[in-house]
Amino acid sequence: MPGHAIITGGSSGIGLAIAKLLSSRGASVSLIARNRDKLGAAREVLLSAADGRAKVQTFSADVRDAEELQQAIASAVAAFGTPDWGISSAGIVIPGMFVKQSLRDHEDQWRTNYLGSLQFAHFILPHLEKSSRPRLVLIASGAAFAGLYGYSSYGPAKFAVRGLAESLRVELKPRNVSVTIAFPGDTDTPQLRSELKLRPKVTSELARGGGVMSPEAVAKGIISAAERGDFQVTFGWQLKMLARTHSLIAPLLRGYQDWLIKRSGEDP
Repeated sequence: MPGHAIITGGSSGIGLAIAKLLSSRGASVSLIARNRDKLGAAREVLLSAADGRAKVQTFSADVRDAEELQQAIASAVAAFGTPDWGISSAGIVIPGMFVKQSLRDHEDQWRTNYLGSLQFAHFILPHLEKSSRPRLVLIASGAAFAGLYGYSSYGPAKFAVRGLAESLRVELKPRNVSVTIAFPGDTDTPQLRSELKLRPKVTSELARGGGVMSPEAVAKGIISAAERGDFQVTFGWQLKMLARTHSLIAPLLRGYQDWLIKRSGEDP
């Protein structure tokens, strides 16, 4: 269990659930997110859950902005000391068809989901390496394993996060930094509720069999995997199977999606 964890995207969803669980176990947590009001509300949630005894600080920064992010991490280190864990949970998803989305949709997701993860890793690693038990956690998505209908602007960024984690795992192991990458499916968060309003019908059909997990269950799985030093953590039998066999399953998944598209009658 870390003495100090720095978490991006810590004001809601999976990031907040991770912060709450770590805080309940005695860790100091530094939350980084864009919205100051949401950060304040998240801090109150953590304090309330621990009867005011939680050790939590919040820092407003956009993970897309390198200068802001670097300063937020430096401020967190100044407040609570060397971090033992760095958790990159900030992310956005804007589902839709490639031909109907703007370049801005693609750019926003790429810069937040991939560049935000990369910049977080870049700035926090010099601090993590001073810890005796360093963990770097990147949160990707089930969409990182296969090309999925409606995720042409989201999936590639999560593919890139998976590639980054694969490279960091082998490069950082000799430096005694453990890397964990998480692949959650649909999780009951404010982001999912916003996403569902935009999802194409075929995308919803693809996701239907996977169910919806609670952020607390996902947080517990991620923390357990990081504590064990596991490289990869997935959720639900479908994603576990996809993680192990995605190269073999990809042709079948492409064919299944072709069939769903024809059946739906949806205008691509």
